[in-house]
Amino acid sequence: MDETPVTPSDSKRRPFFRKAHSGPRLSGDEAKRQGAITGLAFRLLGSRDAAVAFLNTHDAALDGRPLDLATASSDGFDRVETALARAAAAGG
Repeated sequence: MDETPVTPSDSKRRPFFRKAHSGPRLSGDEAKRQGAITGLAFRLLGSRDAAVAFLNTHDAALDGRPLDLATASSDGFDRVETALARAAAAGG
């Protein structure tokens, strides 16, 4: 009976990396809109927490999550931009 300890090199090796992204990637225009609306939310709402909450919370008036809507189309971006300006004027 061999009692030699098993070392990591003796066992099957697994890669130490994972795919960086497994979902669909954004187009160039979608990425630009996403970055623009995020930056605008940070500036207008004054804090990261307020911006993240606004962008990621379903908005009944917009009938969707603002970040998704703004990223998906120019029209959605415009609608979210208007809602964001209203939210900033109302104090967040």
